[in-house]
Amino acid sequence: MSNPPSPAPQGAPRALLPLLTAAAFWIFAQAFMIAPVLPQLAKEFDTSAGTVGLSVPAYLVPYGVMTLVWGPLSDRIGRRPVIIASLAAFTALTAATAFAGGVEGFIGLRLATAVGTSGVVPISLALIGDLFPYTQRGRALGWLFGGMAGGIAVGSTAGAVAEPLIGWQGLFLATGAGGLLLLVASAATGAIPVTPRPATAPPVRAVAAGYLALLRSVRGRRTYTYVLINAVLHSGVYTWLGLYLQQRFALGPVGIGLVLLGYGVPGFLLGTLVGRVADRYGRARLIPAGVAVGAACALLLAAPLPLVAVALAVAVLSLGYDMTQPPLGGIVTDLPGNRGQAMGLNVFTLFTGFGLGALAFQALLPAGFTTALTAFGLLALLAATLAVPLFRDERAPAPAEAAHT
Repeated sequence: MSNPPSPAPQGAPRALLPLLTAAAFWIFAQAFMIAPVLPQLAKEFDTSAGTVGLSVPAYLVPYGVMTLVWGPLSDRIGRRPVIIASLAAFTALTAATAFAGGVEGFIGLRLATAVGTSGVVPISLALIGDLFPYTQRGRALGWLFGGMAGGIAVGSTAGAVAEPLIGWQGLFLATGAGGLLLLVASAATGAIPVTPRPATAPPVRAVAAGYLALLRSVRGRRTYTYVLINAVLHSGVYTWLGLYLQQRFALGPVGIGLVLLGYGVPGFLLGTLVGRVADRYGRARLIPAGVAVGAACALLLAAPLPLVAVALAVAVLSLGYDMTQPPLGGIVTDLPGNRGQAMGLNVFTLFTGFGLGALAFQALLPAGFTTALTAFGLLALLAATLAVPLFRDERAPAPAEAAHT
């Protein structure tokens, strides 16, 4: 992320990528600051870690479902109003979570926050697809995904380190205050441009047909399938790393936060580089390699490694995500049809996978972390092998794709 943004194409304000990246950073920071403090939240609400852990899928699954609404809505009324309204909901509901009186209220507010928040990042991705040609889109998407990765890293660490100092309520109030600053910047500037609206809004039946058309195409079907597989792998492993570190190494909140800091740092530093590689060489080798990296890290974490090696494996695990999800997102922005719908279905698939991954890993936990991590790693290794022939046609932008905007 040290490289400056590429020159904005015509119609894209120069402040667009920094603002959208900051929003993605902040939203993902609040989403991932919970995982490392699950043991503390369980004590606060006088319940089990498994019960309060339901707040993770309670956020992830509705987030994904709502993108199926935000995507077509942004196709109908424009990207800017959806992004700003969703950012306002994020600000208000995140701050309100600080006043949850019990685990039921906490989980309910996480669900409501997901519904309101889910229009910011997905529609930002669609907006990038509107404004950047396919041959420049990888680097632009790299900025946004780099912001997400940085948010994961900082949110995980800040949640664990700051919670003993300001309490879990303080975490949510501080996050809400940051959202307010972003909201003011988004509403008061022209950084998020107004996009054209269709002359006539498509009927609901046409929206449903558009989703079916995306899944009928071979390219769309394989891409969404791997978005799901990749999300299940990473969410399943990552969600329970805090408990893993507590049980295996008896780490407290600060130690857990420092180890989890590595998850997200590679994407924050290398996101634009990965995007450039995708733009220049295509995605045929990048995607299978990224899935394989995630598989290898899950299998390594299943082994009795020392803490330093575990921290390194956590960092490399996130690199596997950065080698897969942004390139897959680039393909999604190039699928035929309405781009808002295509990206809405992408994020629906992604966050549904996040939720399912957390639940599936939890279901395997009675057998122990070694069994759960080995199962996830072996399934991901199989998926990486199958991805080689499946994505062989994504070698480089074809002339028709290069002209696509």
